[in-house]
This record gives sequence, structure tokens and C-alpha cells, in this order.
Amino acid sequence: MWWEIAIVLGLSLGASAVYSIVSLLSIVTAGKTLAGSSTSLNSSQSPREWLDFTYQFLSLFFALVPVALALYLLWRPGRSAFRRVGLDLTQPGRDLGRGLLLLAVIGVPGIAFYAVGRMLGLTVAVNAAPLEGYWWTIPMLIFSAIRAGLQEEVIVVAYLFEKLRQLGWNTWSIILSTSLLRGSYHLYQGVGPFVGNVVMGVVFGWCYQRWGRVMPLVVAHAIIDIVSFVGYPLAAAWWPGIFTVGS
Repeated sequence: MWWEIAIVLGLSLGASAVYSIVSLLSIVTAGKTLAGSSTSLNSSQSPREWLDFTYQFLSLFFALVPVALALYLLWRPGRSAFRRVGLDLTQPGRDLGRGLLLLAVIGVPGIAFYAVGRMLGLTVAVNAAPLEGYWWTIPMLIFSAIRAGLQEEVIVVAYLFEKLRQLGWNTWSIILSTSLLRGSYHLYQGVGPFVGNVVMGVVFGWCYQRWGRVMPLVVAHAIIDIVSFVGYPLAAAWWPGIFTVGS
């Protein structure tokens, strides 16, 4: 079981956590400040439009393969993994309502927490989207947000909760350990996002334990990222001192 978990994480967010820690160390050891550093998400990968589209789409598509692997490993005869973890459309109204509730509880305070972290110098400036783009830029950003919601919530919550239960872990050990994992692969953004994502992990883990469905978490996460990605150019224009470096 431990080998299985290590392989799944090594192909996905476990690798992201390692790279994130190295990225933070590179900033600290270079004598830079977190406030004076920046990182980019969803950035252009080619000056040629069709190649840029192709590279971005393929990157997002293949990032979903570990999600498919996790679901495959959760499959049981006579019971699909989708039904087992609540990643289906059997309760659309309830899932949407719960997702919007989580959005209000975590999403709005999370954006404010990021802004405060920037002002306190604890957070790297995250360039969440290109300031200029093509006609397909917004659909690609939405795809990126959905990918993040599926990858993080299915692997870190649904998959790990099921596997760690089988290993005999109690509920709060699972919630706290997966929350720390969630925070660790956001360390490249600084101390503030690490703390914010640990809190998010505790809330999301508790809700999954209570509801038995991962779909509300995916909905909330995807909406949070859609707002962050699509709304970034506007936020950077209105509050450059918070959302950009050197402004």
C-alpha cells in the first residue's frame, strides 16, 4: 500500500511538493525576499499561437492522468470509484450548494489572506495568468482551474483518505497529514499560501469526512481558481503593488 501511495504521489502532487520546497529554498539561499520574488502560472509556452495552445492543452491533459490512476486504484468490483468517492452527478444541486458554501468560507478569505501576506512580505507575487492572450486563453484558464480542482481533491482527499483508512489511520491524523501535504506543494508561493492551504485542507478534509463526497470540494476549488486566473489581469491593474513585483 505504501509503495502504491508513493508512486501515485511521485507522479503528481508529491513531486510538486518537492519542487515547491526547492523553489522556496532557492529564493531564501539567493538572499531574495519573498515580497520581491514572483512566480508564474498558466504562462505562455511558445511565441507561436498554435504551439502555445498545443503545449498548454497537453500539459493540462496529462496532468489528469494521475487522477485517472487514483480512481482506477479505488475501483472495486460492482462499485465504481466515481460513486465510491462521490465524484458523480447524482446530487448536482446539493454538490453545487455545498461548493458555493465552501467558496464563501475559504475562497473569499483566501484571496484576502494572500493580499495581507503580500503586504507583510510573506508571500511571493503569483502571476496567475497572462495579461494578454488569445481567444482561447480564458477557456484554457478554466480548464486549468478544473484540472487543479480534480487533481488536488481527488488525489489528496478522496484517494489518500481511502488508502490511509485502510492502513488504520484515524480521521484527524488523515486530515492533518493531507493538509500539510496540500500546504507543502504551495510553498513556492511563500509562507502565507502554505498556512492558507493547510487551513483549506483541514476544512475540506472535515467536509469530505462528513459528506462522503468529493464533488463539492472540486466545485469550490475550481471556482476559486477560475476567479483567481481569469480575474488576475484586472486585479493586477487595480492593485499592482499587491499582485505584481516592483510596482
